[in-house]
Amino acid sequence: MRYRTVGELRVSAVGLGAMPLSIEGRPDEGRAMATVHAALDAGVTLLDTADSYHLPGDEPGHNERLVARALATYGGDTADVLVTTKGGRGRPADGSWTVTGPPRHLKSAAEASLKRLGVEAIGLYQLHKPDPAVPFEDSVGALRDLLDEGKIRYAGISNTDTGRIRLAHAILGDRLVSVQNQYSPAVRDSEPELRLCAELGLAFLPWSPLGGISRSSLDGPSRLPSGETGDSGRSTRPDHATGPGHATGFDAFHAVARERGVSPQQVCLAWLLARSPVVVPIPGASRPGTIQDSAGAAELELTPEEVARLDAAVGS
Repeated sequence: MRYRTVGELRVSAVGLGAMPLSIEGRPDEGRAMATVHAALDAGVTLLDTADSYHLPGDEPGHNERLVARALATYGGDTADVLVTTKGGRGRPADGSWTVTGPPRHLKSAAEASLKRLGVEAIGLYQLHKPDPAVPFEDSVGALRDLLDEGKIRYAGISNTDTGRIRLAHAILGDRLVSVQNQYSPAVRDSEPELRLCAELGLAFLPWSPLGGISRSSLDGPSRLPSGETGDSGRSTRPDHATGPGHATGFDAFHAVARERGVSPQQVCLAWLLARSPVVVPIPGASRPGTIQDSAGAAELELTPEEVARLDAAVGS
C-alpha cells in the first residue's frame, strides 16, 4: 500500500467509501463487516462515512455505528485508521437528501457522531454540503468551534467550489485539511477545486470516483446481466468491457485493464492517483473482493504513455 497525507496524518492512497453498506441495496451485517475488515486487511486506513448514510427515514447514523462495530471487532491494529464523517445532510422518508447547515445543527450532529463512533475526538469532520439558506462562513464557524473544543481533530468541506474553499481556508487555516467532491472520468467539474487543493496542500477526496467505469451506489440497482455484476454493476474481471452490459464511453480504461490483466476500476483509481499527489479516492464497496481490488490500485503504477492515453479518453 502506498500512502498519502491528510493534514499531518499518513493514510492509504485509496480509502473506503462505506456508504453502500447502509443505504438501499445494502448487504447483510455479516458481509458489511467482512467488507470493512477486508479493507483493513488490504492496508486501507481511511474510512469515509456520514450521519446521513442510512435508509430513508430510518436509523440515522447507521453507517457510523457499523464502521465503529467493524473497527471494534477487527483482530488487527486500528490505531492508524482515520475515520472521516460528515454532517449537514439528512435522509427523510421520501428518500431525498436534505441540507441543514446552521451552526447549532452541525454542532449537535457532530456530538451525535462522536457518540456513535465511540471516540474522544472525530479524526476528520466535514461539512457535507453548503446550505444555501445559511451563510457559509457561519457553517464553517461551527467547524472552527468544534476544533477549538477538541471534539474534532481536523475539518473538511464537501460538495463545494473554489471560492468556498478559500473562505474556509481563511477561517480554519491549516486545520482545514480536505475537500470531498465528486470527481471521476465522467464527472470532472471539480478540476479547478483539485488544482486549488494542490496549491493549498489540501487532500482531495473524490467521491463516486468510478463514474464512467462503474455505476455509483447513487445510481440505483445495476441493470447489467447476471454474472457481470459486483457492487452496483462492478466486476473485477479484466474483460468486463466485453460483456453485453458494457456501457461506457471510456473504452481506453478497459483496454489498459485487459493489457495489464487487472480490472478497469483499478485502472481508473490508478489514473486518479496519477492526477495529483493530493488525490485520495474513496471508492464504495459492499463486498470484500471489491475493496481488495480497489486497494490494489495503490500499487498499480501507470506508465506516462498509459496516463496520456487515459487523459485523451476523458478529454484532458
